[in-house]
Amino acid sequence: MGYGAVVCAVSPSVVQRGQVAVLPAGVRADAALAGGADLVIEIPAPCACRSAEGFALAGTALLNGLGCVDTLAFGAETPDLEQIRRVARTLESGAFRAALRRALDEGVPLAAARARTAEALCPGAGAMLDQPNNILAVDYCRALAKLGSSMEPLALGRQGAGHDAALEPEETPACGDTGAEQRRYASASALRRAVRGRGIKALAAYVPPACLARYQAAWDAGLWQDERALSTAVLSRLRARHSFDDVRGAGEGLANRLAGAVRTAPTLEALVEALKTKRYPTARLRRLVLDAALGYTGSLPVLPPYIHVLGASRAGLAVLRAARPALPLDASLAALSRRGGPCAAMAAAHCAAEDLAALCCMKPQPCGTAYTRKFTVLEREG
Repeated sequence: MGYGAVVCAVSPSVVQRGQVAVLPAGVRADAALAGGADLVIEIPAPCACRSAEGFALAGTALLNGLGCVDTLAFGAETPDLEQIRRVARTLESGAFRAALRRALDEGVPLAAARARTAEALCPGAGAMLDQPNNILAVDYCRALAKLGSSMEPLALGRQGAGHDAALEPEETPACGDTGAEQRRYASASALRRAVRGRGIKALAAYVPPACLARYQAAWDAGLWQDERALSTAVLSRLRARHSFDDVRGAGEGLANRLAGAVRTAPTLEALVEALKTKRYPTARLRRLVLDAALGYTGSLPVLPPYIHVLGASRAGLAVLRAARPALPLDASLAALSRRGGPCAAMAAAHCAAEDLAALCCMKPQPCGTAYTRKFTVLEREG
């Protein structure tokens, strides 16, 4: 099976796991193009920092909104598309929602209740929902159904290391070494840890050379995230707040729990630890903290109201010419913001995240770069 072009929807400076990205979106977009993508569009920050369901719906809506994408590709630990679709249909059923509510009312944690309820209605669903990429795969199929999209799902089997798996100690094989190809498929979290410990050289065996060159340039320019600066910046914002009642997702007593933890936590990690309960996964609590720091409330649009293009190859420019966008489309976020209404609200919330991330680079960057970032055109054939 072949495709004329590859379109990527990438996260901005905040990501679905509830953290700030290690590199600015512009650097990652350039690396994606260098690695073979043809068109890169950006998921707005308030949509990227959501649950798996919300994140999947936003990304799918953007690709569907181009009006010319025919296939939605995603990774999965279990790339059995028929099973993924069966689980997706189960999660959308009234019987599932009713049974899930009963399990939650009994005090069962959300993830466990979701898996247990789905398994009872669809044998095999529990094991599938125990894997992070499978969860997103199911949510992508749910998103396609909700949007009435004609895009066909394509499940790609995850290769190499599992989600969050550690690298083998001090192994950084050259690409030609025996066994190097298998180890090249490392988990993203392991690579982030490796860079913090050993610098960019730790990526040499795991990313394409053209991407590595861009990561090295970003390192030299001081654009990588400084975790200590981020911790201080987020805590200072949170300590300046008087209430968290209006924060998106702060119901069920989480607003009070956050207010209490903020008063004593010395670091961002300590704050998340203080918030932990059996009921909520850590990623949800991280997202809550970021939402509070960025001032995100429930009034923000759930779906992206525009399509912001970050870069393209020549084939990607052809995709843009063929697009029949259902949403405002532009390479300029400033131009999209001037449309007012939901576009302006989403752009402002997005820039709040970009400005926070810019402050927390190893070499702090100025505000407003999301509005002034240049559109990248990669000069290669295809």
